Amino acid sequence: MSSHTTDGKISARLIGIALGAALGGLLFGYDSSIVNGTVDAVQEQFGLNAVTIGFTVSCALIGAAIGAWVAGVVAERMGRVRTMIIAAVLLGASALGAGFCFGPVDLIIWRIVGGLGVGFASVIAPAYIAEISPAAHRGRLGSLQQMSIVVGIFIAFLVSALLVYVMGSADAVGWFGLEAWRWMYLSLLVPAVVYGVLASRLPESPRYLVERGRYVEAAQVLSRDVGMEPGAMTEQKIEEIRATVHLERHQTFSDLIGRFGFHPVVWIGILLSMFQQLVGINVIFYYSTTLWKSVGFAESDSFTISLITSVTNIVATIIAISLIDVLGRKLLLLLGSGIMTLSLGAMTLAFSQAVTVDGALSLPGAWGTIALISANLFVIGFGASWGPAVWVLLGEMFPNSIRTLALGVAAAAQWLTNFLVSTTFPSLAEAGLQLAYGIYASFALLSFLFVLFMVKETKGRKLEEMTL
Repeated sequence: MSSHTTDGKISARLIGIALGAALGGLLFGYDSSIVNGTVDAVQEQFGLNAVTIGFTVSCALIGAAIGAWVAGVVAERMGRVRTMIIAAVLLGASALGAGFCFGPVDLIIWRIVGGLGVGFASVIAPAYIAEISPAAHRGRLGSLQQMSIVVGIFIAFLVSALLVYVMGSADAVGWFGLEAWRWMYLSLLVPAVVYGVLASRLPESPRYLVERGRYVEAAQVLSRDVGMEPGAMTEQKIEEIRATVHLERHQTFSDLIGRFGFHPVVWIGILLSMFQQLVGINVIFYYSTTLWKSVGFAESDSFTISLITSVTNIVATIIAISLIDVLGRKLLLLLGSGIMTLSLGAMTLAFSQAVTVDGALSLPGAWGTIALISANLFVIGFGASWGPAVWVLLGEMFPNSIRTLALGVAAAAQWLTNFLVSTTFPSLAEAGLQLAYGIYASFALLSFLFVLFMVKETKGRKLEEMTL
């Protein structure tokens, strides 16, 4: 039989389950971007320099890298659902701690705690969705993770803009004597609680259940939730899973070791993760408000521009969801790399024309418009390709025997690269925005070559067919 008939079928119930798991993506999109509106206010209130504020913004990424590395082990020991609940608890605690912080030191600590939750969510959502999805629809369902991320980014920008509109500025004192930027952090508590409640109601992954010898429960999930016919078909699927997982022991990191440090497929996952960040996408979302202010836009206009950019990202992700199971992962990545290379090149040229007016940078003539259009074209290129496709690939490209651990290592590499890019951007920006975006354009071009020669297509293949 083909994988289309043996792997189950799409249903409202399955989509709902995938959406529940993908809500973790909303949390880490929200957590990653809510900081955008707080940067200038935190820097002024605590007297931070460019290096220190860069670390305050990006320190959560250190926690995310650690969380991603550990999440694979936790998911193997405790299950996918419990790992999601842990992520929700960590993010909720971070919201409270950052909102009521006394200074930069404890703000950094709580940002790192939130990063741990982000790391957990970033690993478990794509792994879980891949493991419950039929092969024919795995790309679309897996892309819900990225959709949740960009919706989270949009909501974070919207909340920030509304708070600034109501209170006047990010550092203005508002309800209960708390500044607007503190309310930005506290707002994360709401989606964290919702995620924790929804995650507790999700069925466990059938592949985890098979690993634990819980075959009756696995068969129930496959028939009730995945849409497979009960009986011979679910028994066949359980046997396929049994043949590709470790039944006699837990997965360990030694399973990832190959001739060149890691198995080649693990290296490809790591490099995919790194390139996703080296093109500078999160600079747009972490620093966009500050970025547009630095070239002459007012604070209110900068928030509005950031909001428009996040809406553009959502539209691009919808495009990706409609195309990923049609064009495949590889072609989508190649198209995205091409668009990103051109748009980042245009941004580099635009920022090279910046001039200083009354002590502040400004883009003269049409260059401001060119920069805005190019930035949004870059977001479209990324959002319709590298944003969702990398998470889909990471969830499906590894064999069952190493999936969660390999995904954790690849995600950890992604967060460490994100940390590097985010931390260095303020210093690069001081040297010249054209330098920063020139570097990102170069990595976009390299990402095209990497995909062309190293990445294999996984569209339509069952997870049990993935090999080292």
